[in-house]
Amino acid sequence: MSFSYRRIIIKIGSNVLTRPDGLPDTDRIAHLVDQIATIKKQGIEVILVSSGAVASGRSLISVSERSDAVAIRQLLASIGQVKLINTYSALFEKYDMLCSQVLVTKEDFRDRLHYLNMRNCLEILLQHQVIPVINENDVVSVTELMFTDNDELAGLLASMLNAQALIVLTNVNGIYTGDPKLPGSSVITEITNGGLDFASFVSSGKSQFGRGGMITKSTIAHKVAQLGIAVHIANGTSLNVLLDVLENKIEHTRFVPAKIASGKKKWIAHSENSAKGVVQVNEGAKTALTSNKASSLLPVGVTDIVADFKKGEIIKIIDENKKVIGLGLAEYGSEKAREYAGQKNQRALVHYDYLYLQS
Repeated sequence: MSFSYRRIIIKIGSNVLTRPDGLPDTDRIAHLVDQIATIKKQGIEVILVSSGAVASGRSLISVSERSDAVAIRQLLASIGQVKLINTYSALFEKYDMLCSQVLVTKEDFRDRLHYLNMRNCLEILLQHQVIPVINENDVVSVTELMFTDNDELAGLLASMLNAQALIVLTNVNGIYTGDPKLPGSSVITEITNGGLDFASFVSSGKSQFGRGGMITKSTIAHKVAQLGIAVHIANGTSLNVLLDVLENKIEHTRFVPAKIASGKKKWIAHSENSAKGVVQVNEGAKTALTSNKASSLLPVGVTDIVADFKKGEIIKIIDENKKVIGLGLAEYGSEKAREYAGQKNQRALVHYDYLYLQS
């Protein structure tokens, strides 16, 4: 069975685009572009999230390894990004296709206005048959403000653009039951909405050139699938990997999507870092919220307003052990929430349409 998607995000990791010596693998980039052009001709919209700026920079300039690591990364990323986008541009041009460069930081997702502004930009590119090539802006991103890696960025974009699928290309065949290098480890071909503890069997080692390990990929993939988007993790070094994933002809890991969530819910799901307020709830409220029945957060279950917030801001909902159980959009500010806390028959603090529960 093949997968029929209308819009997909393809994320290519640095380990796929980089040769063992740290320089860009131009043949592989060309082969991936050939496949993307074929996919595009089938009428599928493609958004490309591509690492590789630092490797491209390394091919242009030699730097002393004694220099400050962050500064060197900024230097290589800054000159390398130009080379990378020019490489993509020239390769897509052979197919009479246009690509564009979009550099983003975590700050661009911080509030609804920035979020919608960026979404509008990407939508207009897609309307005009342009392939957006997106990367984190490593030149201005400081460590604390960086995405975990481009997997996180790709997950955010898949949610933002209501894609049907996210394809993550890495340098192994998918998620394994143990260390891929050990005999007896096999690829998990399908992961459904189960609470798999990835840390128990996924190797926590980082890839050679990338920032994110398999645990990051698994966690983000699970979150994206929970929002109704299929996630495929496959080996980007395999020939025709993209076409074979869409035809389901290659061994890889697929996260089966749950019911599609609303656009607002998708935004809320990825907003934990920008949540202003914190509300603590009792065990009864926690049980109601986490049951299969759709429930709003009512003031009667609120025991404490831990951090203030305004109406319309995203708040974290924590249980009695201070564990985050969900995120939601506040229907009113913390002053009113304090006044209503513990009272019955008061208006919901978070309506269930604007509530995202962490599974």
